[in-house]
Amino acid sequence: MPAFLETDRLALRPFTDADAPHLLALDNDPEVMRYINGGRPTTAESIRERTLPRLLHDHPCTGTRGFWAAEEKAFGTFLGWFELRPVDDQDRTVVELGYRLNRAAWGRGYATEGARALVRKGFTDLGAERVTANTMAVNAGSRRVMEKAGLTFLRAYTDDWPDAIEGSEHGEVEYELTRAEWAARRT
Repeated sequence: MPAFLETDRLALRPFTDADAPHLLALDNDPEVMRYINGGRPTTAESIRERTLPRLLHDHPCTGTRGFWAAEEKAFGTFLGWFELRPVDDQDRTVVELGYRLNRAAWGRGYATEGARALVRKGFTDLGAERVTANTMAVNAGSRRVMEKAGLTFLRAYTDDWPDAIEGSEHGEVEYELTRAEWAARRT
């Protein structure tokens, strides 16, 4: 399947139904899911019925999907996924950046490399005017990736989550980068 985007070490390609086993393994690693659902396991049924439809969704305003499987270019190894999708399905100007990588990929710069490439693609090819990203306030690793990708802290906030997880009492944070800020830094 042709890549949506390539970097020096990554190929981001559209998901297929055949990715279900990779997603199941990723979402069943308690450390990967620590800041998502507290590390609770997921089922194959949940991957098929909820996760894959979300990852396979095409966004009319951008003409693309919003989630891509991340593979190491050299060996084709599945590393996880990246997200750059419109916050509103009818408006391409504000997009959300996200990523979920397996532990073997942590600390190797893949998240930053993929995030930077998607930010660039959002501003140069997809018509984005603003990139936003959110995480739990205590998720220092994800926050650092956002900063390395050029996003800056916008606000802290709290949401009412149906199932509180460890660290949720500290709330969430939102980061952002506008096209004007991104362009100014490139000159």
